[in-house]
Amino acid sequence: MGGVPLQDASSILALSGSQPKQGLAVVKSDQESKPKKKICCACPETKKLRDECIVEHGEEACAKWIEAHRMCLRAEGFNV
Repeated sequence: MGGVPLQDASSILALSGSQPKQGLAVVKSDQESKPKKKICCACPETKKLRDECIVEHGEEACAKWIEAHRMCLRAEGFNV
């Protein structure tokens, strides 16, 4: 009789302990994935460098600046 309540209690603790962690992970990932700005207004520094390079040298020569701008946008929460 004493062993049954302990098993039930440990099952309840295991279930209740795992659910809040899952809920927090979902909330956290939602907050991280939502950009705070419009994409046109995010990362103005890297955008300017990228655009100037493309105008002067062509897209093929500016892969470094294009990727830097993409990394900045990803850091701001955009999926590019």
